[in-house]
Amino acid sequence: MNAESPVELLRGTLDLLVLKTLAWEQPMHGYAVTKWLRERTDGLLGVEESALYQSLHRLERRGLIESEWGLTDTNRRAKFYALTARGRGQLARGVAAWQQYTRAVRLVLEPPGT
Repeated sequence: MNAESPVELLRGTLDLLVLKTLAWEQPMHGYAVTKWLRERTDGLLGVEESALYQSLHRLERRGLIESEWGLTDTNRRAKFYALTARGRGQLARGVAAWQQYTRAVRLVLEPPGT
């Protein structure tokens, strides 16, 4: 693993969570992504709106997601985001890297021999 700054690690983590959210669901607008993450984590993970939209725009610029304007359930106009094939590949690599990272942290935090 290469060393990343805390800010880059956080960005990468949020980007990974957004990609995974879009992989589970149909195309979603930003508020729905935030709501889904909050519900999925039993309220433990809150994502600020500005951070979410920065992530969505970053992912779209990289070609990992695409967007299309549509109407929400409440008839409001919103941008809906969907995962691209390139995004699915990045998601698979990101999940593998995250699993390796969490395994390494767990090995340090757990008592030896457990």
